[in-house]
Amino acid sequence: MRKKNNIVVAGGGVFGTAIAERLAWNTDNNVIIHSVEAEVVQTINGQHRNVKYFPTRFLNINLKATEDYSVFADADAIFLVIPSKAIVSFSNEIKKYTADRQPLVINLAKGMSEEGAFITENIPFSRTASMKGPSFAIEVLNGLPTAFTFGGKKEDYLYVKNEVFRNTSLLLDHTDDVRGVELTSILKNMYAIAIGLVSGRYSSPNVDFLVYTRAVNEMRQFLRLFECDEETIFRYCAIGDLGLTGLNDLSRNRTLGMLIGKGFDYSSGNTATLVEGHRTIRLFGQLTRERGIEKDYPIVQALYALMYENASLNDYIMAVLS
Repeated sequence: MRKKNNIVVAGGGVFGTAIAERLAWNTDNNVIIHSVEAEVVQTINGQHRNVKYFPTRFLNINLKATEDYSVFADADAIFLVIPSKAIVSFSNEIKKYTADRQPLVINLAKGMSEEGAFITENIPFSRTASMKGPSFAIEVLNGLPTAFTFGGKKEDYLYVKNEVFRNTSLLLDHTDDVRGVELTSILKNMYAIAIGLVSGRYSSPNVDFLVYTRAVNEMRQFLRLFECDEETIFRYCAIGDLGLTGLNDLSRNRTLGMLIGKGFDYSSGNTATLVEGHRTIRLFGQLTRERGIEKDYPIVQALYALMYENASLNDYIMAVLS
């Protein structure tokens, strides 16, 4: 008889609900969603639905939800699916409940902490991993095969792959380059905006893939800059997730780029909160300038000039297509 895996998914939003539903397919997983939203907890437990985020979808009857932080005390694995800015403070809070146990804590958020740091390097657990990949939440919820890169120790990867993900149609590749997995998931949002901009202007696959290819090269240079493994670029978290986010119209970051490319009157005052990539443009635009390497990252600089220095769309197009 297999040992049950006590799984806590921290976050009852769109993606947290979707990943929890898939993990519940494995009958050897006891899956609980931890949410701070009372409505989410009540409707999952009472109606087997998350009425706030998926009001018409019934969820696995074995899936439970709670607002109680003590649920983390017995967790074998914790999936962090909350906003990236909140993860460090949230992790410090739940650490109080894990005592001397060492749960595997997996970060699924795609972004940096409030201080602009890599999330897994700033949470107070010894067993950490990062898991990213081309994964729209609705397709995860609908049960379609979906792949991620697991960045972490090999034994933790094998545990998740063979035990936690068994019978879920969730697939993994592996690297021990945790920082690289985190970095590429941050960068792809920015480059999705870059691709969306030329899509909005030209509506041309030729131009889309021109910028996509240049974006891949810049992402690889960033991996080198942060002393990551350059081979990480070839994994699901990098070219896979960039392809999904940069070339599919379901992507919010690509959509923002397309709107601007079509002449949408962009204003940082009312758009900055819409997408993850906007903040990334500022961080990496300033970083490359501070290090005097801006000429090596023409897409980043063109985005920074457009978003923060009142450059025109034509200036952007000339910079990325020359």
